[in-house]
Amino acid sequence: MDREQKGGWVYIMADRYRGAMYVGMTADLASRIDQHRRGVGSDFCARYGLKRLVWAERGDTIGNCITHEKRVKRWRRDWKFALIEQANPDWRDLFDLLV
Repeated sequence: MDREQKGGWVYIMADRYRGAMYVGMTADLASRIDQHRRGVGSDFCARYGLKRLVWAERGDTIGNCITHEKRVKRWRRDWKFALIEQANPDWRDLFDLLV
């Protein structure tokens, strides 16, 4: 199975309840979130202290994940809030569920 067919994740990082958010995509969610939490995942996450994984969705292919990530990035803030709160109303850090 090649990398494309292994699938991936689209995810949202935040600093606090309804605070700053970052939408990303990765093939290895646990490793990527660990990078963000150590301040090396992205300049934006490091600058704004985004260390809380508040939403993640598995995708069948990397291509689908890239498309979904781009779509969610264009959404209004309120739409992202609704997406997060549908599955995680308290904006808990979901990282502990990964490891």
